[in-house]
Amino acid sequence: MANSVYKINKGINQSIEFKGLKAQYIWYLGGGVVALLIIFAVMYIVGLPSFVCIGIILIAGTILVIRIYGMSNKYGEYGLMKALARKQMPKVIKSSSRKVFLKKEK
Repeated sequence: MANSVYKINKGINQSIEFKGLKAQYIWYLGGGVVALLIIFAVMYIVGLPSFVCIGIILIAGTILVIRIYGMSNKYGEYGLMKALARKQMPKVIKSSSRKVFLKKEK
């Protein structure tokens, strides 16, 4: 048999990353930007001056980007889901009988 040379793509099975944001944080940032656009439109329609609207959205957008990048760096790809799951774990499991642990015989 002839020897074959295959080019290996080293990006297979890795999570997506965009400018330092990993996995789901890209979607969180995108959703935040869409929410900021909607908030800007509502404030502009209500009648606030455009410079006030732009100032509020710039401040909120800066805070959003800093928080999302912070979470991406702190938790990584799966860390946020693990942290949220850890909060839902019970601290103590109480059982008043041993029936749960006994094997049922047929």
